[in-house]
Amino acid sequence: MDILLVGSGGREHALAWKISQSPLVDTLYCAPGNPGMARVATCLSDYKAGDAEGLTRLARELKVGLVVVGPEVALEAGLADRLNAAGIPCFGPTARAAQLETSKAFSKAFMARHDIPTAHYGVYDRVKDAKAALKVFKPPYVIKADGLAAGKGVAISPDQHDGEAEIERMLGGRFGAAGARVVIEEFMAGEEGSLFALCDGQRAVLFGGAQDHKRAFDGDLGPNTGGMGAYSPAPVFDEALVTTANQRIVQPTLKAMAQEGTPYRGVLYAGLMSTDEGPRVVEFNARFGDPECQVLMMRMAGDIVPYLLACALGDVSRLPDPAFTPGTVICVVMAARGYPDSPIEGSIIRGAEQDFGPHVQVFHAGTQRDADGRLIAVGGRVLNICAEGEDIVEARERAYQAVRMIDWPGGFNRTDIGWRALERN
Repeated sequence: MDILLVGSGGREHALAWKISQSPLVDTLYCAPGNPGMARVATCLSDYKAGDAEGLTRLARELKVGLVVVGPEVALEAGLADRLNAAGIPCFGPTARAAQLETSKAFSKAFMARHDIPTAHYGVYDRVKDAKAALKVFKPPYVIKADGLAAGKGVAISPDQHDGEAEIERMLGGRFGAAGARVVIEEFMAGEEGSLFALCDGQRAVLFGGAQDHKRAFDGDLGPNTGGMGAYSPAPVFDEALVTTANQRIVQPTLKAMAQEGTPYRGVLYAGLMSTDEGPRVVEFNARFGDPECQVLMMRMAGDIVPYLLACALGDVSRLPDPAFTPGTVICVVMAARGYPDSPIEGSIIRGAEQDFGPHVQVFHAGTQRDADGRLIAVGGRVLNICAEGEDIVEARERAYQAVRMIDWPGGFNRTDIGWRALERN
């Protein structure tokens, strides 16, 4: 079949790389795509991920057998709804089901209704009420913009003064409409990781776990970002924790969504905190994580397409559990200087497209070609350097060796990705 993949980031490049290896695929189209994706697919750069109407029209014209939705903005825009109405199989939830990610207030209320373990919370749309709520919660305060904020809408404030300032910034328009409401939560102590499940509306198969690094700088310092690196498998996800999370979180969520008339199809990303009381939900995402997707695609041993198609068609029951290679895969994100606040665009990148050997993949996340064909940075997170190894030590060494081979003075990266796994070793 022909497949259309929507998106242009590192997550989508990793998906394109994996999908293109399937013997089931004739032509892979990416809209809008990026220079890295152009090496494995036909890119249609005139389209935007949030243009649900235009992408549906494109899918119909191309007569594709499957549309794979990468970014959350396309889900919020209702792309899956339009494709479903047109009879085109879509890997990705409807806009209503995607509210598990696109509205933190919706997600928290959903979990409260169905007794899914998560942090205690409150929702506020006025500065005065939100500030008063800080007296109810204990520091540190977890303050989140309700809507989509590119992974940057979460603040952990150490004291009341900082919390009040963050409330004023969010409700004052820092994130636009996404910050029209804020969610304040109790702080959960523990170790965080991401568990993934492929869902067909009724059933789910687990799809591995990963651990990312949200803070911008070494030592988990600096502002929150969309993710500065990741690795898989995550040691925090031992067999007992995964079993509990599946029984108490993943399966109940899928069942409750169907009961409420919003069956969930696609990948469910459960950001979990391993606490003394067991796993609790930090947040849900309605798509593969970024950069978690990159390490999962490199670890998956088989063909991804049958799983994507089965979710879209509503039946994963005949598929075996996904197989993953032994060892570890790590991803180091190279970001433009100034990220996440004001990334500097237009700097030239050299050496990112060389052959790094069989154990390394470089996924493009924010790149374009200039008029002279040179690779330039056009986003905050720009390159994902991914490497596999027998263990975290070998994978990490290979990844950072590749980072050193790239000539990009306009970029920066963390040097401590995987530190939790290294400490366990």
